[in-house]
Amino acid sequence: MKYDCLIIDDEELLADSTAEYFNLFGVKTAVVYNASDCRSFFRENTAELLLLDINLGDSSGFELCRELREKTEIPILFISARTSDDDKIVALNIGGDDYVQKPYSLGVLLAKVKVVLRRYGQSVNKGYTDGWLKVDFGAREVLVDGKTARLTSLEFKLLSYLIKNENRVVSKQELFEKVWEDKFTGDGTLNVHIRKIREAIEREPGRPQYILTVWGDGYKFVGEKQ
Repeated sequence: MKYDCLIIDDEELLADSTAEYFNLFGVKTAVVYNASDCRSFFRENTAELLLLDINLGDSSGFELCRELREKTEIPILFISARTSDDDKIVALNIGGDDYVQKPYSLGVLLAKVKVVLRRYGQSVNKGYTDGWLKVDFGAREVLVDGKTARLTSLEFKLLSYLIKNENRVVSKQELFEKVWEDKFTGDGTLNVHIRKIREAIEREPGRPQYILTVWGDGYKFVGEKQ
């Protein structure tokens, strides 16, 4: 089943009341109370937005976020009663899209959720497709000529970032900071990953059509959408 929002929070009464409120206003919402149930949820369901508590009964929300980021690019909003700036920094650095402080106003939170869902739903960031290449950001799936192409998590993140910035030259420094989150990554490492992606998706890797090198600047993804 497809949901607009999944709430992952071990404060059951708060999670249930938030979900009830969201559903009342047309945001289809499900609730789980721990990381284990979150994993089970995604075996049979999908969601376009996650509200994730930092403190979960059986694990850390931070750890669950890292795990989820290996499988999905959907927005993750952290919710927490913790006020430390360090928590907020960690949340955003590991892939969170925002940090919501408890106790929160249901109306304010609903408005924020609707904005994120609207932005996500209208964004080209759901994926890319043409007659040869299909990339599904949510499912983390790459198909080439109808067949699954195997990319590592980092290669998928790199390809996704280039696609999201289609027709724009992306500097190597930007890729280091946004994909690796490490500005000290070397050119050689980046070049190896680009070569592997080309080998996976290009008709002729030696004469790439999708990922072009812009000498002295970086790389650019050029697509032929249908």
